Amino acid sequence: MPVHVTSVHPSGRTGMLAGRSHGTRPATTVDPEPLAVDLGSAQLRMWLGPAGVLSVPVGEGLRAPVVRRGRVVDGPGCVAELRRLLRDHRIPVPVGALVVACRPVLAAPADREALRRVLAAVLAPSRLLFVDTVRAGAIGAGAAAGTLLLADVGAQLTEVAVLEDGRVVAARRAEVGTRDLNHAVTAAMLADTVARLVRELRREPAVRPLVSAALARGVVVVGDGATRPDLTARLVAALGAPVHRAASPRTAALTGASLAAVAASRHPAGT
Repeated sequence: MPVHVTSVHPSGRTGMLAGRSHGTRPATTVDPEPLAVDLGSAQLRMWLGPAGVLSVPVGEGLRAPVVRRGRVVDGPGCVAELRRLLRDHRIPVPVGALVVACRPVLAAPADREALRRVLAAVLAPSRLLFVDTVRAGAIGAGAAAGTLLLADVGAQLTEVAVLEDGRVVAARRAEVGTRDLNHAVTAAMLADTVARLVRELRREPAVRPLVSAALARGVVVVGDGATRPDLTARLVAALGAPVHRAASPRTAALTGASLAAVAASRHPAGT
């Protein structure tokens, strides 16, 4: 997978990290810019404000993965890997920034804590806030208003959620994604997985009317799966509903997290 780094330049502010270990926070003369992070099973994406966006593969060349199926499976290894990526790509990270990070929907408390520890060790944030990936994807796709059914088909994880004005009402997830298409999983099987998750949501009496309304509007698809025409075509058939591909599906969640980071830095009381 190609490495993509856009307009990333060193900052003149003090108190910067570039993948190094740290124990103290040097004084800064201005508040650092907020950051947004989307640490996926296959890709690290970071929004660095005016400095740009970093998008690099995670774990390439390692003997064992540090993130698998949306979970940090090797905390120390993940910290070392992220520090290496920041150092190798000369990414200056401001110490004490507000950080908004994406997390898989329905993540277990232990998984949330593992991700928190990794990001705290690597980024040393003043505040670390989490947003469900499906919610961030809806915001980033510009589709958060009203009733929405969103499918985030990632490399190793598929998440489906019903949202009402940007709030997650109900969600389901399956540990399968586009990386599995090279093995025993076909595009038809992945589309059937999304359809099964939607059916599970419709079985909840309180959620059923929202799912019906959202299907009439059409399903919004983000993540790597949205870039595969074979999958989106099969989703139309499997769901019996229109399927709308986000304009920038791979970065929709990061875009949403970056908007949340800016909002949280300007209006901390409303976080």
